[in-house]
Amino acid sequence: MTRSVWLKADDEVGDWDARKRRITAGLEAGVDWVLVDQRDVDRVRELGHVNVAAFAGDDVHVMDAEPNESGEPDAVVVGKHGEGDGTVDLPSDLSGSADLTTLRRSDAPGGAYVRILDAEYEAFAEAAAEDAEYTIIIGDDWQIIPLENLIARIGEETDLVAGVRSAAEAQTAFETLEIGSDAVLLDTDEPDEIRATVEVRDATEREQLDLDYATVTAVEEAGSADRVCVDTASMLEHDEGMLVGSMSRGLFFVHAETADSPYVASRPFRVNAGAVHAYVRTPDGGTKYLAELKSGDEVQVVDTDGNTREAIVGRAKIEKRPMFRVEAELENGDRIETLLQNAETIKVATETGRKAVTDLEAGDELLVYYEDVARHFGEAVEESIIEK
Repeated sequence: MTRSVWLKADDEVGDWDARKRRITAGLEAGVDWVLVDQRDVDRVRELGHVNVAAFAGDDVHVMDAEPNESGEPDAVVVGKHGEGDGTVDLPSDLSGSADLTTLRRSDAPGGAYVRILDAEYEAFAEAAAEDAEYTIIIGDDWQIIPLENLIARIGEETDLVAGVRSAAEAQTAFETLEIGSDAVLLDTDEPDEIRATVEVRDATEREQLDLDYATVTAVEEAGSADRVCVDTASMLEHDEGMLVGSMSRGLFFVHAETADSPYVASRPFRVNAGAVHAYVRTPDGGTKYLAELKSGDEVQVVDTDGNTREAIVGRAKIEKRPMFRVEAELENGDRIETLLQNAETIKVATETGRKAVTDLEAGDELLVYYEDVARHFGEAVEESIIEK
């Protein structure tokens, strides 16, 4: 499931200056959607690139418009100043709902905004979900129970967007019933809270890898080869690196160049990853050849505990350098290998800590990621492939 963060920035936030400050903070943090009143759609587009949803309000004609026309939003949301927020009483027969009628006649992507005031509004949200691409639910006194109920009942019919006021509430929404909402609608002016909520979104998308140790069986000089340094557009932490290797089933953890040495300054954005033929793991769980990497590509960054995140490649630098061939054996007897540059600045993770590849010896325990699969164009496949 791909999660998203919506930012509420309608007239309830304040005047345009207040709304603009909130929207700008959201754009800088990386929110996916901004929810505004219809009159602010063009203003938001002038501030930056983001999906824009607009409350229909009295401008119900926008429901018939194509998204992305001048002044038109990417999605139109009914319910504000209507039945959805309790301004207008719900009809006893929901088939006569004005909000739902407006939603159903739309040719553009539509959404429903519903404050869960009681069980009747829960039922109203269920009815809206039959026609709404996005169902936004706002809990006042009750939050978790209605969200659990709606995840269970309508989770596959619509994108369920839970109203929250903090990153902590967003975390809960994304984890409820171990399924969570598809998105959150964040209502806050605090830039730090907006950034934290985006970080929560990103964390829910990331893999957690089970890393193993393999025993070094050989470290041999292998002559010169074309080596790839992967320079990312992110600063990497001391315990982070990338997974690279000559065999797709077994990838070695190679540290980022975050440590200073007497002769070379640290390059905390860089991983000296190996020879051009080697694989590097990508955020989608696939692999790419190091030779294929170019500016703008994404690679997976992993730490020594198996936590992952994505990073954009800023530059891939290929130079001829002397190399080591490193071979290691797993507990199951399988042997994997890779080529790494013969230099003190290239560090790998061992059971006893970070170690320069120039100091590696047979018997050292190296951190690796192992999965017994074959790959075709970077995708895991069920077929027999021999790599040696």
